Amino acid sequence: MTLARRCLAEFIGTGFLLAAIVGSGIMAERLSGGNVAIALLANTLATGGVLVCLIIALGPISGAHFNPAVSLAGALFGGLSWGEAFGYAASQIVAGIVGVATANIMFGLPLFSVSRHIRAGPSIWFAEFVATFGLLLVIWGCVRVKSQFTAFAVAAYIVAAYWFTSSTSFANPAVTIARSMSDTFAGIRPIDIPMFVVAQLLGAFAATFVFRYVVGTGVLVEERQ
Repeated sequence: MTLARRCLAEFIGTGFLLAAIVGSGIMAERLSGGNVAIALLANTLATGGVLVCLIIALGPISGAHFNPAVSLAGALFGGLSWGEAFGYAASQIVAGIVGVATANIMFGLPLFSVSRHIRAGPSIWFAEFVATFGLLLVIWGCVRVKSQFTAFAVAAYIVAAYWFTSSTSFANPAVTIARSMSDTFAGIRPIDIPMFVVAQLLGAFAATFVFRYVVGTGVLVEERQ
């Protein structure tokens, strides 16, 4: 499979993921009557559901990373070349922005609006480190044994991490950047993005090194098609 086709698969998957995250957040906020717990639950279930579908549909094409942290961490141990990883990451970031615009349009909102949702502080940043560390452990563990349940495991982890982390588990730089462009339930202030991304990349790289040490050998990402 050519890099262009794999990057297109990453673009489509990441775009749909962001449309689902932001769109379900808007819908949940409108229907929950101010109950934040109900809104978060609806947002969580929609995100987990779409992740299962997208990973199953697009995983055989690109590996279904939908996340620059996954692609860059995978390049550390040869699953992707650095050029491929940066190609994936660029596709994912642009797709995330398109996905947010799509959600905003579907709900009659401006194409983009700067989020005012505050997500800052050491505890939040640590939560992003933990969320991303756990996500990468789940991914590498499933990939190593070529599990047929990778899609369900990844989605289940994200659903759980929405609730056990104080940051609600963005765990994805493309998601973080894109969510700053919608002043809705799922948003994040642009000023809060840098520390989120730093925490996510540190969590991803730490998990990759730890998992590699634990298993001793083996490529940690799926073989390229």
